[in-house]
Amino acid sequence: MSRRTLPRRPPQPLPIPAASLDTRRDTVSGGIVTHLSRRQAIGTAGTLTLTAATLTTGLAATPAAAQHRPRHRPGTGPAPLRRAHAHNDYEHERPLLDALDHGFTSVEADIWLVDGQLLVAHDAVDLDPARTLEALYLDPLLARVRANGGSVHAGHRVPLQLLIDIKTAGDPTYRELSRRLRPYHSILSSATATRVHTRAVTAVISGDRASRLPMTEERTRHAFYDGRLDDLGTAAPASFIPLISSNWNSSFRWLGEGPIPPAERRLLRDIVGRAHAARQRVRFWATPDTPGPARDAIWSELVAADVDHLNTDDLAGLESFLRSGADR
Repeated sequence: MSRRTLPRRPPQPLPIPAASLDTRRDTVSGGIVTHLSRRQAIGTAGTLTLTAATLTTGLAATPAAAQHRPRHRPGTGPAPLRRAHAHNDYEHERPLLDALDHGFTSVEADIWLVDGQLLVAHDAVDLDPARTLEALYLDPLLARVRANGGSVHAGHRVPLQLLIDIKTAGDPTYRELSRRLRPYHSILSSATATRVHTRAVTAVISGDRASRLPMTEERTRHAFYDGRLDDLGTAAPASFIPLISSNWNSSFRWLGEGPIPPAERRLLRDIVGRAHAARQRVRFWATPDTPGPARDAIWSELVAADVDHLNTDDLAGLESFLRSGADR
């Protein structure tokens, strides 16, 4: 996904010189894929390989995210906001927890398969061995759901969407992810060929499209697939593709200045209508996210069209917008 500078604690980066990186636009997910040079990394079936010394240094230098504590006591936090999606959530000072404190019900984490570990970062230069998917998301969520009697948001039976954007090769990365999700089965929604069991957290897999095949091969999945507009109206059911995501700029030219063109409004509502008829949710990335009237106009149009997830890096801004009565 596109990147916006956010305040965050300094990472303990892996020693990969920026000059050795080749950054290219990911046309599938809208993100940035940074490719390591052959001298800096050895790619094995889509994984990145680092030295043991580097891993040890990084682990010792960075505190585990699981040690972070929410600012609200159980039962005292804000009511959850069903449309609020935290894009690049891991770049906030307190990944996951800041979004939950603002009432968000969907968070996004980019993952890289590195020496068998799933590290969370936007770019390869930011990889930190202590910032694993388990440490930043899965372990804190497990503890929170247990403390709240089965809910992410205390007192509210609203599932949290954990959108996991795969940055390395989809097939091997998903297979490792699937293995690592299993110990958290008690909090994760799951699916078989005939049934979906909704639990406190629903993992949805985005990013590299090669994750789709190994997902279809599983008899029991603890994750679901993030579809694209060309998945609308296909045979793939909502039990496999519950979410349809798209780059806003691929379908729309309106960026919030002046009224939305009637043809674009009709297109937006047609997309949402088709998805909802198939029991699928809708999310657009790359919508304007600079505070101001244009962003408010975009958000208002998305709410009016019943788009399910509003994408932002500005947690306080979206919370204020939605709690002001915009989402009624």
